[in-house]
Amino acid sequence: MPKKKHLSAGRVPLILFLCQMISALDVPLDPKLLEDLVQPPTITQQSPKDYIIDPRENIVIQCEAKGKPPPSFSWTRNGTHFDIDKDPLITMKPGSGTLIINIMSEGKAETYEGIYQCTARNERGAAISNNIIVRPSRSPLWTKEKLKPIILPSGQSLILSCRPPIGLPPAIIFWMDNSFQRLPQSERVSQGLNGDLYFSNVLPEDTRDDYICYARFNHTQTIQQKQPISLKVILVDELNDTTAANLSDTEFYGAKSNRERPPTFLTPEGNASNKEELRGNVLSLECIAEGLPTPLIYWIKEDGILPINRTFYRNFQKTLQIIQVSEADSGNYQCIAKNALGAIHHTISVTVKAAPYWIMAPQNLVLSPGEDGALICRANGNPKPRISWLSNGVPIEIAPHDPSRKINGDTIIFSNVQERSSAVYQCNASNEYGYLLGNAFVNVLAEPPRILTSANTLYQVIANRPALLDCAFFGSPLPTIEWFKGAKGSALREDIYVLHENGTLEIPVAQKDSTGTYTCVARNKLGMAKNEVHLEIKDPTRIIKQPEYAVVQRGSTVSFECKVKHDHTLISTVIWLKDNGELPSEGRFTIDKDHLEVADVSDSDGGTYTCVANTTLDSVSASAVLSVVAPTPTPAPIYDVPNPPFDLELTDQLDKSVQLSWTPGDDNNSPITKFIIEYEDAMHEAGLWHYQAEVPGTQTTAQLKLSPYVNYSFRVMAENSLGRSLPSETSEQYFTKAAEPDKNPMTVEGLGSEPDNLVITWQPLNGFESNGPGLQYKVSWRQKDGDDEWTSVVVANVSKYIVSGTPTFVPYLIKVQALNDVGFAPEPAVVMGHSGEDLPMVAPGNVHVNVVNSTLAEVHWDPVPLKSVRGHLQGYRIYYWKAQSSSKRNRRHIEKKILTFQGSKTHGMLPGLEPFSHYTLHVRVVNGKGEGPASPTRVFHTPEGVPSAPSSLKIVNPTLDSLTLEWDPPSHPNGILTEYTLKYQPINSTHELGPLVDLKIPANKTRWTLKNLNFSTRYKFYFYAQTSAGSGSQITEEAVTIMDEAGILPPDVGAGKAMASRQVDIATQGWFIGLMCAVALLILILLIVCFIRRNKGGKYPVKEKEDAHADPEIQPMKEDDGTFGEYSDAEDHKPLKKGSRTPSDRTVKKEDSDDSLVDYGEGVNGQFNEDGSFIGQYSGKKEKEPAEGNESSEAPSPVNAMNSFV
Repeated sequence: MPKKKHLSAGRVPLILFLCQMISALDVPLDPKLLEDLVQPPTITQQSPKDYIIDPRENIVIQCEAKGKPPPSFSWTRNGTHFDIDKDPLITMKPGSGTLIINIMSEGKAETYEGIYQCTARNERGAAISNNIIVRPSRSPLWTKEKLKPIILPSGQSLILSCRPPIGLPPAIIFWMDNSFQRLPQSERVSQGLNGDLYFSNVLPEDTRDDYICYARFNHTQTIQQKQPISLKVILVDELNDTTAANLSDTEFYGAKSNRERPPTFLTPEGNASNKEELRGNVLSLECIAEGLPTPLIYWIKEDGILPINRTFYRNFQKTLQIIQVSEADSGNYQCIAKNALGAIHHTISVTVKAAPYWIMAPQNLVLSPGEDGALICRANGNPKPRISWLSNGVPIEIAPHDPSRKINGDTIIFSNVQERSSAVYQCNASNEYGYLLGNAFVNVLAEPPRILTSANTLYQVIANRPALLDCAFFGSPLPTIEWFKGAKGSALREDIYVLHENGTLEIPVAQKDSTGTYTCVARNKLGMAKNEVHLEIKDPTRIIKQPEYAVVQRGSTVSFECKVKHDHTLISTVIWLKDNGELPSEGRFTIDKDHLEVADVSDSDGGTYTCVANTTLDSVSASAVLSVVAPTPTPAPIYDVPNPPFDLELTDQLDKSVQLSWTPGDDNNSPITKFIIEYEDAMHEAGLWHYQAEVPGTQTTAQLKLSPYVNYSFRVMAENSLGRSLPSETSEQYFTKAAEPDKNPMTVEGLGSEPDNLVITWQPLNGFESNGPGLQYKVSWRQKDGDDEWTSVVVANVSKYIVSGTPTFVPYLIKVQALNDVGFAPEPAVVMGHSGEDLPMVAPGNVHVNVVNSTLAEVHWDPVPLKSVRGHLQGYRIYYWKAQSSSKRNRRHIEKKILTFQGSKTHGMLPGLEPFSHYTLHVRVVNGKGEGPASPTRVFHTPEGVPSAPSSLKIVNPTLDSLTLEWDPPSHPNGILTEYTLKYQPINSTHELGPLVDLKIPANKTRWTLKNLNFSTRYKFYFYAQTSAGSGSQITEEAVTIMDEAGILPPDVGAGKAMASRQVDIATQGWFIGLMCAVALLILILLIVCFIRRNKGGKYPVKEKEDAHADPEIQPMKEDDGTFGEYSDAEDHKPLKKGSRTPSDRTVKKEDSDDSLVDYGEGVNGQFNEDGSFIGQYSGKKEKEPAEGNESSEAPSPVNAMNSFV
């Protein structure tokens, strides 16, 4: 029964006012209640708005209504009073407003066509029906017509018109032949929505004389038939002049060619059309096209997608249907007809209108005198419907005035109603597509609560199922309902129970403890009523031994067992079924208590046998299949884990123990060795199972020790040599009594978070360990070194307590004891903690520094007094930073560095210092809170160190006998530079090093020229800087003096320019001609040797270059360090990789490799091809391409001569 909400003062704004309206209250038409309870009329049944009748039967116009006192009925016809007493053919059904018009004896249905409306009236108001339009159905005959035969050439399109007579309701059209067989339809031939038969193209097989259109009028169950149409399809080649001359225009549409053609639409016409449909109807769109070959139809929605679950394609996809159409389906739909010769499309613009539909129909109101309420009538449609109100069937504008009533559009607001305010109101929502009429009464009653449910009703419910306790009620004002359990119980809360609006109390899962007496109390301001009902919870019926699948031999006997356990207060019956039907009535089938036995089994006995156990409250069943086979040898037993135990039962229930018994499941041919028992605490850890105990496999009972205040459930698993069974079903729950805790919290600690507090923490007990309700903790503390008494506080639902106002870092004794509503746990253990720390107060003293070397220093300090630490001493922290370099060239402060030394250490080392630098440091003591004040700063200076290597070294301006060196000073001089040292030595053509020259250069120089060097000679240079601390790292470089005054720089040093001075042509020198002859002879010998080795299939080694020459003073020379690997014949023509040349500025960084391709060639005169391959490394298999643009300036070389010779 819906709840009633009270209305606030009528002067509040309308939106707030409507939020507090009283909702509808249905008055139960209980005979006892209706004896003295009045109610306005309510229309309960009426004929449809558009009522089409069968003219061959009597007309019955329904109008049924309820109310107290019973309503009287009257009718209007076409808007005026309809006096039924004046027409002997009309009678009104007794106790009803239904009209029966007897037209079967005499009279015509057409006489009673019209618009009827029924009014049901009593002293409380008048309800009206819809306007019922009564029309007789019509099924007219087809007009007589003579149809001439149709002759068409093959491939031509055709429309056979049906044009059925207009009936009421419209006829259903279909095409059949003379044998009443439906004509076959396809993508080529199909019926349109208008009933016409469309041919996209005709074929000779379409020729027939009996194309007949039928119209079926369902309302009168009649079928009308059109005259048959004759169609003859002939091939174009058969149309001779004689045939064509004998055909009239009506007989022959035109002997068009049967050539293929693109599609055109037969219906609809043109490129676009419009379609309007009402909301909720089926939208049907149709496109039928002709063409050869037969076109196919496709549909799309131009501005969206077609609704997936509401779209259907009919008539070979020529019709698109959308069911339950809504305004969102408006838009442009496009049908596309396509065949091999082309495609056309037609756009249908769809507009969805809507007859009025309810958003909120008006609901009946039952109010008590002086109350407020509202009737709300909200409807929607397209166009928007107009809302009008009537009172007792009369437009409200001319209805009697009611001061408690105020109309505000779609809402009527009632304030301070009185008994005279009772009436029936009608809301009419209408637009051009229809109307809605809703009746709702306002019934002003003053009734104390009444409970309609019989007193002392007994409800019996199976355990673990929902229990529904009824409390049907009535009252005005609407009573409030409360439920109580027992004589002195408190009101039942909705967190455990479900209180329905109709007064029913639902217990979602009824348990044994749900048994008892429940009282329903209904109250309103006029009084109170109550009723008691009783609830009994019964054990569910269970089949504890189910029939098992059986395979037996013909002629043998089989037995099925069905052992049932049920509540002892209920009567159980067991029946057996075979294949869900009764057992055969043969003497071979015998039922004895828990068994069904079938003797002399035959093949017909095979099937499913079901045991059904019934009580008055529940029913359970179990089935087994019987398979009958020919006699076979006995199969070997199947071994498996045991079946789960069942039938768990709790007995000897004590405070801290219980006895659990069970029935073992089948051991599956392997003896059970043990049973494992687990428990669940449904109150604290629902769903989690814990190990409880285990017993030998021969034992089926166990005495279990229990903890207090636990809602136990148990399950049992069996185990044999093959494994463990599935768990059994859960036992019934057993709730143990509460007791005091038997343990205290663990992990008790005391630490301060602030200088003036002590934070005591502990690990709380879980619900299982609480042993009872009201778990709390008694937290106690006192200073360790004082004589104070213990201070205690009791807290709950926390695991931390903060003691404020403590001295800084003082030891405390702490203990935490558990307690609950029953009592205290044993005396807890005492632990020690400390109050909060504060920052240290004193800085370390006597700080001094011993410089060990240029990068390491040792710092010493005196420890601070422990009392000044004011916390746990964690160590000492040194802050140090470099103030400025002693060279005065780079004055800036850098980021401070920090080193922490744990514990009580009083010295530490500072590594990684920069040489020749000023450093500043101070020391702080550290505790758990942070750092103390800084000690006075100390300044120390690191001595000079050796410098880093010069930043760069370049060789520029090479001449015949001189080289100029340029360099940048070291990036880290680490002191004052005293001088540079340059060492160099020549490298001859066999990569041997010459004598080493040592040269000292002043520190202020960054350029130096070496003179009197040998021309066309490679030199290696070693260069490093020095301070008073020693020599730094060296940088190396190689360079070559030029060959002659022509100035052609070797390619390995990046020279690309010719230094033109005087030209010396060495090709005319005698020594050069002799050298070339010797080289040519040597190459010829090598070619012969290689040719012989290749013919033998062998490989030849290539001698690798020697290692780059290092400083002879630093490392010894290495000889025969390695050779090139063996190269196969397939690799002879592979060039060396590009990118091996020295940069053009001759700058060599110290990390670069000293190797270059020059080292693999013939001295400095090795040449390169355009692709970067080295000439002369391999035997000449391919003639060298001439260099581009350098022939005139390139000096002849032995390699060039060798290549030209070969």
